[in-house]
Amino acid sequence: MKPIDPLAIELNEVIREQAPNLFQSLSALGKELYFPKGILTQTAEAKQLAYRYNATIGMATLRGRPLYLRSLRKYIKHLKPEETFPYAPTTGIMELRLLWRDHQCMTNPGLEGKSTSLPVVTNGLTHGLSIMADMFCDAGDCLLLPEKMWGNYRMIFATRRGAELHTYPFYDEGGRFNVKGFYRSLLAASRRGKVIMLLNFPHNPTGYTPYPVEATSIRDAITEVAESGVNLVVGVDDAYAGLLYENDLYPESLFSLLADCHPRVTAIKIDGPTKEDYVWGFRLGFITFSHLEGENSEAVYSALEKKVGGLIRGTISKSSTPSQSLLSKAIKSVGYHDEKTENYQLLRDRYEEVKRVVSQERFAEAFSPYPFNSGYFLCLRVHGVNAERLRRHLLEAYGVGVVATDDTDLRIAYSCLEKEQISDLFDILYKAVEEMKESDKRPYEETNERARL
Repeated sequence: MKPIDPLAIELNEVIREQAPNLFQSLSALGKELYFPKGILTQTAEAKQLAYRYNATIGMATLRGRPLYLRSLRKYIKHLKPEETFPYAPTTGIMELRLLWRDHQCMTNPGLEGKSTSLPVVTNGLTHGLSIMADMFCDAGDCLLLPEKMWGNYRMIFATRRGAELHTYPFYDEGGRFNVKGFYRSLLAASRRGKVIMLLNFPHNPTGYTPYPVEATSIRDAITEVAESGVNLVVGVDDAYAGLLYENDLYPESLFSLLADCHPRVTAIKIDGPTKEDYVWGFRLGFITFSHLEGENSEAVYSALEKKVGGLIRGTISKSSTPSQSLLSKAIKSVGYHDEKTENYQLLRDRYEEVKRVVSQERFAEAFSPYPFNSGYFLCLRVHGVNAERLRRHLLEAYGVGVVATDDTDLRIAYSCLEKEQISDLFDILYKAVEEMKESDKRPYEETNERARL
């Protein structure tokens, strides 16, 4: 075995002593991670003590301020140079981390009194998922997912880290989340002694969020399996948090239910402003941990943060300073919450229109929607034609782009359709299905005609 750095050993001992189940859940790489006491540590010391000259960090300055191009500066008028051009801390600007924790607590009252780490800034939610995979997933580990899933999970956990995927049907016969199927698959996977899973609600690609009884049943299944002696690492992918369009859905992140739920459960919240604050190009996200074990949770969270910091340092170095500064200012600005409510209402109006249009009886022979109630998407099951061929036909004949998720299903992102465009899109979709059915019939009829002759 290759030697482990003493700094990693030190962090491992903290986690092993305070949270042995969490330590067992770490991947081999996760156990090797540490935050290096190199340039960054020395730079931090110099910021405090180097009162004469600070020649530590790879930045250029002029009269004590960052050097910059005026041609760039003029486009960022409301940020100071110090808020724009320097490196941010590896784990993110502290003000933003504190603001985001406040946001998490405000939108998830169920977290009150529960133990969680301070969010660490990531380079988007995908980066947060990648951190989770690197820290907890070894080749051959079991990853539990629904059959309908965001395809990038495969790349992040299976292709990159070698996880073995175990899936369960997403819907039950009544069109609700398949709690029984989830529980059966979880029991089967638990024979491996460790289970990694991802829960993503509102769900991509279906646009489904569970109802309260389903959400608590998911939590109960997880705690029951944990009670049997299995360690579980549960990633809660909250990319579409808050975009709930029906009043009787579970109103919070499932992280609220899973935080502190059992000493063998490590809950990881992966969220960010990408969809919540409509800043897709900012590439900011957050990763937050909750683990109920030991008497000194702060020491455990500090060790995890250092491991995450080392992983960030060894991959992307740090996230964008201007993006973090802009988001901090936006969160603190007057009108921030009103503007989010305005955008939410616009998306809810589109959802209501989609629900009205897609329920028309005339479409039933061509396609039918899977249950949806939130987020950006709905999925359709197309009848009598191949979904990928239909996608190509829509693109080539009508200039309409949708996503084929398999041979039978299409994903439609109504988030990027104007309300008045929705009815037209489904009319086109219906026409395209009928055209393909007619086209597929012709060779069969021609063959029968030749046989008669």
